[in-house]
Parts: sequence; structure tokens; C-alpha cells
Amino acid sequence: MQKTISLKLLPSEAANEALVQQYIAQSLAVKVSAISGFTILKHSIDARGKQPWINLSLNAFINEPYHPREKIPFQFPDVKNAKSRVIIIGAGPAGLFAALQLIEKGIKPILLERGKDVKARRRDLALLNKDGEVNPESNYCFGEGGAGTYSDGKLYTRSSKRGDINRILNLFVHFGAEEKILYEAHPHIGTNKLPQIITAMRRQILACGGDFLFEKKVVDLIITNNEIKGVKTADGHTFNANAVILATGHSARDIFELLAAKKIMIEFKPFALGVRVEHPQSLIDSAQYHCSHLQSSPKEGGLRDPNLPPASYSWVQQVDGKGVFSFCMCPGGIIAPAATSPGELVVNGWSPSKRNNPYANSGIVVSVEEKDVLAFNKQGPLGGMFFQQMIERDAFKAGGGKFVAPAQRLVDFTEDKLSSSLPVCSYLPGINSAPLKDVLPAFVYQSLKRAFKEYGKKMRSYYTNDAVVVATESRTSSPVRIPRDPLSLEHPQIKKLYPCGEGAGYAGGIVSAAMDGERIALKIALLFQSA
Repeated sequence: MQKTISLKLLPSEAANEALVQQYIAQSLAVKVSAISGFTILKHSIDARGKQPWINLSLNAFINEPYHPREKIPFQFPDVKNAKSRVIIIGAGPAGLFAALQLIEKGIKPILLERGKDVKARRRDLALLNKDGEVNPESNYCFGEGGAGTYSDGKLYTRSSKRGDINRILNLFVHFGAEEKILYEAHPHIGTNKLPQIITAMRRQILACGGDFLFEKKVVDLIITNNEIKGVKTADGHTFNANAVILATGHSARDIFELLAAKKIMIEFKPFALGVRVEHPQSLIDSAQYHCSHLQSSPKEGGLRDPNLPPASYSWVQQVDGKGVFSFCMCPGGIIAPAATSPGELVVNGWSPSKRNNPYANSGIVVSVEEKDVLAFNKQGPLGGMFFQQMIERDAFKAGGGKFVAPAQRLVDFTEDKLSSSLPVCSYLPGINSAPLKDVLPAFVYQSLKRAFKEYGKKMRSYYTNDAVVVATESRTSSPVRIPRDPLSLEHPQIKKLYPCGEGAGYAGGIVSAAMDGERIALKIALLFQSA
């Protein structure tokens, strides 16, 4: 017999399998010996009270043999000689999951990635971090796996209506992710483990006869009678196919400019821009887990229960109608340089799988609407992109070059004080004390100042000069939307061209991008079947 039950346990209890079985037996009024095992269905932390609790939903096996969680079987046929071929521009999550779905449907994907494979990318990231040299084609944003590969690997999404989240998570497990991502409330793989998983996906695509080509930057679209027939790459090659999926990510500005130059419809899309804030992880643990009674000094923060993960936070504040919110919070993480061009400074955050670094960082950003970038009206739908680029250039100059980032202590930032010194920061290229009011647009700067003070009233240890504000967090989402027909999912002007994922404005993270890639692939498969 199997029973589904819910338990509320202390972290130490939830970490002890024998104790969990005792609580299961007690809940079901049976002997402990009757419990042969259990499967975790859902695991979440409730830290709202003075004592954090672990909420578990379990499937318990009573008086019958325990069976491990059943894995979803995936079948990837040989598509080497398939009649239908689809070009996918970009090997981020949207492109990768579109390719796998196409293979399942018997269609050959031709994946063109402007950057390098995950292993080769590491060398370029090292040059960026240590020497301040950026490779415009291989960096934190461009390369195999896209921006998500070296940007934390968070798998949490609220976009459940866009596709089958469980299928996406199971595909990650199929390619090497830990099973715990199937039941954690906020699943996370970790930047140190994602490369191996991405590599396994690529090997599967190649084993099935799909093409996976690196350093193939698309520079033109081949269009005849308003229907796309193929693409041209920077090295002079031409690729032809039955359809093209545009899954370039939100940093591929050259693609937005190409579409504008060819008078292919694009639109301004609201996005967000701001800073990245880093605290000692102990301060966030103290505030979120209420362990301040254990601290030896306010500066050191509390001592986290070893059975709890490093604490995170999430907040939204309205300031005169402007939304200010946390973005991509990385407990136990590192701030990283995410620029894609020389002379432009962008920061992002990531965490390893254990989240065991001593700092917690998060983007804190302000919504940017079309009315906020009126000075860039002459750029049409690219106005937001050029506004974004201007701020990144200002940040680079304020840092002094080599991707050193301008920064201030948090309280100094809100009080318009230049910080006389800066705390130790995880950002490897280094930080330089600078007045961020000279870097950020006035409406962003003023909104952030007020929001920090207000949030500091709710989470007191947050508002401290032990925290550092680093500029600029500007690549939260695409500043451009590439429209598509709501039914066919094709571009309304160009047949067989399928805008997809974050770069097209239809996703916001690894899972939602992956689901959008699958959605496009399924729509293409239906079209080919009916043809």
C-alpha cells in the first residue's frame, strides 16, 4: 500500500531519514517496520516564524517493497536522413530544448551557435575575469548553453501555462541533473554542474544525426516571397532548411539590428535596469532564519542551522508607480562580468551547486517603460536597447576600465555619499568607489534609494554599509520583442521564421525558455505533418 502524507519537521529532523520514517509511521498509525521507504514529492522551507520548518510531501510505502521514483522515458530517434530540417539560431535553453523536441518528432535540427563549446568558454571567461578582456563571441552570454550555463542554473518559474515544467525538469535529470530538482520548491543545478549537462545534451543531438556547429554567427537571413529559406553566417557559409527558429537570447543586439535593417517588424519591450547588491551571506541567514540570537556580533550575522541551505530573499517595492524588485538572487554566490562588448559593463550573479561562497548577491532593478526612453525615440523600437547600452558604457567609464565596476556601500548610496572604502566583494575584476548617481538614470537612482530604505524597515540587517552596490545590472530581459502570430507562432511578416525564448521576449529564465523552445518545435512538427 502507498500513502501520500504531509509532514512539518525541524531541519535536523527532515535531514534524518530514520526520523522521517518514524514520523511517517506515527502519522499513519503503523509500526516503523511497516515502512519500507518513501519518495519526496515536494520539499519547501517555511521561515516565516521564529523557527524555520521543512514542509515535506511524501509518498510512503507501507507493507510493500519500496520502488524508486519512476523516470520518464525519452526516445530520441535517428534523424540524420530526415526529410524535414530546421535551423536553430542559438544554443541556449530555448534552442537546445527545441532541438531535442524536434528530434523526438523525427525532424533534423541544425543548431548554429555563434560562441564556443562550454569547455572553450571557460578560457574566455578567465581572460575576462583576470585580464579584463572580453571576447564578443564567447563570454557569459554567448556560447553553448547560453547565458544560463554560467549564470546559476535556477530552474524556478511561474510560467506553468507555457508548457510542461515537469517534463523539462525530467529532461535535465535524464541528462545528469540531481533528482532533487524534481521536488524542491526552488530547484537549482549550479554553475559548476550545468556544463556537463549541456554537453550531454549536445552529444545526444549529435548521436541522433542532428548538426551542432560552433562559431557560426548568423549575419543574414535568406528570404524569398516573405518566407525564410535559410541563413548566412559570418564565415561565408549558407544553410538552408524548411524553417528557422530564432533563439538568440536577449544580448544578441546584432540580430535586433539586422531585423531592423531588413525592415522586419520588431517592437520595444519593457525591461528592467539597476544594480547588483552583495551582502555577507551570514547577514541574510540571520534575517531570514531568525538566528540573530546566536550571533557573536551584528557584523558577523547569525549562525545558520547546518541542515538549512544559505538563505535567499525576494522583494518588490512600488515607488511612485515604478516597480523596484529583486532579480536572480544568488545565495552563496559570486558577482560576474556579463559584458558582451568592449567598453560596456554589465554584472550578473551565479552560485555553485553547494552555494557555499560567503556572499549573497541579487540584482535590484527598476522597471523601464517606453516613456522612460523618449530621448531615444529616433531609434524606434531599438530605443530601449540603445538606452541600455548607454548606461553600460557609462558604468565602464566610471569603473576606470578593465571591467572594474563602480560601487558604493549601500547606506552611502542612499545618502549620496562617496564611499571612502569598500568591503571585500566577490566580483573578480574588482570594484572602484564611484558615485552611482552619475552612472544610473535619475529615475532609476531615485527609485532605488527609496526602495532600499523602505525594504530596510522590513529586513533590518539588509540596510547596512556592510553591503555593497555594484553597477550595472542591465540584462534582466530583452529590450526588444520580436512579434509572432499567436496561433502559428510564426513571425507575422515572414513565414517559417519562429521567434523564440528570452531574446524574442517570450521567456524569462532557463525553464520558461526551454518550454518556449519545445512549444515552437511542436508547432513546427504539426505544420510539417499537415503539409
